[in-house]
Amino acid sequence: MMIGEVAEKTGFSVHTLRYYEKIGLLPEALRDAGGRRVYGPDVLVWLEFVERLKQIGMPIRDRVRYAELRALGDSTISERRELLRTYRDDLAKRVVSLSETLDVLDAKIATYDTAAKCSGASR
Repeated sequence: MMIGEVAEKTGFSVHTLRYYEKIGLLPEALRDAGGRRVYGPDVLVWLEFVERLKQIGMPIRDRVRYAELRALGDSTISERRELLRTYRDDLAKRVVSLSETLDVLDAKIATYDTAAKCSGASR
C-alpha cells in the first residue's frame, strides 16, 4: 500500500510517516519502480502499537529504541520486555490514580444531586 493509504488508515499524516521512517521508528519502506514508498499490511499493526506507546507517555527516543531493538530480532526480547514493563508499571499507577479521582468526582456529583433534589423538593 502507498504512503497515502497508510496515512488514511492510521490517521498519521504523510509527513509524520516520512519522519518516523527517517528517525527509524518506521522500517524503511520498499520502493516501486517510480520510487514511491510501498508498505506491507504489517505496518498498520506496528503503527497502531507505536501510537499506543505514545498514548502511554513513552518519549519518542524510547519508541525509537524499542523499534531498533525489534529490528534486531529475538535476541532483544528481554530488553524490549523490560522497557515495556517500566511503562506498564507507570501506566498501572496512573490508572489507579485516575480511578480514585473518578470516585471522588462521582461522590461530589452525588452530593450535588442530593442537594438539588432537596432544594427542589422544598419548593
